[in-house]
Amino acid sequence: MTPITEVEGRRLALSNLDKVLHPVTGTTKGEVLHYYATVGAVILPHLRDRPVSFLRYPDGPDGQLFFTKNPPPGTPSWVRTTPVPRSEDPRARQVVIEDLASLMWAANLVVEFHTPQWRASSPAVADRLVFDLDPGPPAGVVDCCRVALHLRERLLADGLEAFAKTSGSKGLHLLVPVVPTPSPRVSAYAKQLAVEAEAALPGLVTHRMSRALRSGKVFVDHSQNAAAKTTATPYTLRARARPTVSAPVTWEEVEACADLAGGPDQSGGPDRPGGHGRPGGPGDPPDPAALVLLMGDIAPRLELYGDLLAPLFAPERAGAVP
Repeated sequence: MTPITEVEGRRLALSNLDKVLHPVTGTTKGEVLHYYATVGAVILPHLRDRPVSFLRYPDGPDGQLFFTKNPPPGTPSWVRTTPVPRSEDPRARQVVIEDLASLMWAANLVVEFHTPQWRASSPAVADRLVFDLDPGPPAGVVDCCRVALHLRERLLADGLEAFAKTSGSKGLHLLVPVVPTPSPRVSAYAKQLAVEAEAALPGLVTHRMSRALRSGKVFVDHSQNAAAKTTATPYTLRARARPTVSAPVTWEEVEACADLAGGPDQSGGPDRPGGHGRPGGPGDPPDPAALVLLMGDIAPRLELYGDLLAPLFAPERAGAVP
C-alpha cells in the first residue's frame, strides 16, 4: 500500500520508500525524501520563481536517466507551471517549485533539480552569473580550486562577488549575483573571463568544450549563462553512486584545497576542512575529499554556517556586469 502523507495541506502519495537509490551507501528513497524535507527552507529560495528542469533517476544512477523540461504526466493542478516557449514548442510550460509540498512531490519522482540563471517573472534576464569548473582527468578538484581563486579575483576587479559550491560531481560551480541583465550580455562577459583565464593559466584552463582539449585541464564552462541552459540547483542531490550534493563551500575550504597543488600544507587551523566536508581540527592538513559533500553532511554544515549562498538574494551584493 502506497503511504499517503500531508504536506502543507496537500495530500501526497509517496512510493517505493525502501528502494535503494544510491548503492554505495545503501541510501533509500525514504531517506532522500527526509533529506529534502530537512533542507526545504534553504533549497526553496533557490528554486522559487525559476522554471525547473528535472534529471530523473527513478531506479538509481545505474538505471535509466532522462532529462525533462516539460511537466511530468500526472503533475497535480496545484503545482505551479510557467510558460517557457521553445522553438519546437511555443506553448511549452515548465514546473516552478514554490513550496514544500511541491518540493516533496518532485522529490518523490526522484530527480536532480536544475534551474536557469533567470526568474520566471523576468525571462532571459539573469540575476546570476555562473561558471561550471569541470576537470578533465588527470586534473581534479584541486585544480578546480586554483581556477576558482583566479576567477574570484578577476571578478572582484570588476566589482563582482563570487560564491562557490560543489557540483556534486567532480568539480566546482561559481555563482555571482548580478544586477538583472539580459542573458546574452552576461553570456558574453562570462565567455570573455573564461578566455582570459585560459590566457593567464594556459596549462591549466580551457574555455572550449572539445574533449580533445580538456585532458589535464579545467574546462571553464561559461555556456550555462545562456537563457536556454540550466545548472544544478544549490542543495540538489545528484544521480551518483553516493548521495552527493551540490552544496556551498567556504572560500577558506577552497583555498585549503588549492594549497595541495603546491604540496601538502600542514599549517592547519580551525577552518581547515576534514573528510567529507566536515571541518577539521587544528593541525589537520587540507583534504580534497572535503569538497565532496554527502547528504548527511548538509544539516551539520547548515548549523555551522547557515546558507553560505544567502548573499545571492541580497540586492546590495549584486554587481553590474561590465
